[in-house]
Amino acid sequence: MLLSLVFTLALLAAAPAWGGGALPIVTTSTDLKALVGAVGGDRVQVDNLAPPLLDPHAIDVKPGQLAKIKAAALLVRIGLDHEPWLVRVLRSVNDPRFVPGSPHYLDTSKRIQLLQGERPRIRAEGGVHVHGFGNTHFWLDPENARPITGAILEALEYLSPRDRPYFEANRKRFLEQLDARLGRWTQAMAPYRGTRIVLVHESWAYFAQRFGLIVVAVLEPTPGIPPSPSYLATLTQKMRQAGVKFLIAEPYSNASLVDEVAARSGARAITLVPSVGGDPEARDYLALFDLNIKRLTEALTASR
Repeated sequence: MLLSLVFTLALLAAAPAWGGGALPIVTTSTDLKALVGAVGGDRVQVDNLAPPLLDPHAIDVKPGQLAKIKAAALLVRIGLDHEPWLVRVLRSVNDPRFVPGSPHYLDTSKRIQLLQGERPRIRAEGGVHVHGFGNTHFWLDPENARPITGAILEALEYLSPRDRPYFEANRKRFLEQLDARLGRWTQAMAPYRGTRIVLVHESWAYFAQRFGLIVVAVLEPTPGIPPSPSYLATLTQKMRQAGVKFLIAEPYSNASLVDEVAARSGARAITLVPSVGGDPEARDYLALFDLNIKRLTEALTASR
């Protein structure tokens, strides 16, 4: 009880005053920013740390962003080892509110049924991102917006109890829109279930599982580490033998490497957008999937 009291007093001492206006919130991705906005509406002011068109695992946070974190009522992160840079950022901020278990710190991975979590990969702190405790790109399964927004709802209700009906109504409206779109996306992808693909990075494992695509291999045998020449030779041979026609890349993928593998394997490279704001059409979370489903189905249809 004494330790709990000390922790509570430390939080109160560190908490900034935001004057009862919109809750200042900081997220570690544009996708989380979009989902916080969907639930919080005009009762939240959301700032984001990681741009959508840079590798999300290697971000340099600017001094102005540190100030935003210090002033925030809530920090919302992907979790696991998705943001290795966040360790040093929070060390610099040195705010006792932003620690696991605090109501001001939301790790959205806690509500997710993770893929690739059965065999943990160990890495040194500050080392390369390797999906050490499971695949971190879970927002790319649109169904995972349900538990993510559920966690966001609980956090916002704690911070602003009087706005509970408003937050709940916003989330209900968002989930209704999600369900309607998910039906359309599933229908659009139905003719292509079982299509074999290779990924540049493991970003699309959740997306592939949701829409029935089969991931034959990954261009990066270990996430974040370039493949060796021998691995590339084996991979391209495997792609030809398995009849893989599509290589899924991100906007920040190594273009020359993607082109090389596509040329050697005969596969077509398709660039999908992994985060909100990564393309003008991906203006919000639902539009992100509208765009990616459109790109993918157009490519799949053209290959028939």
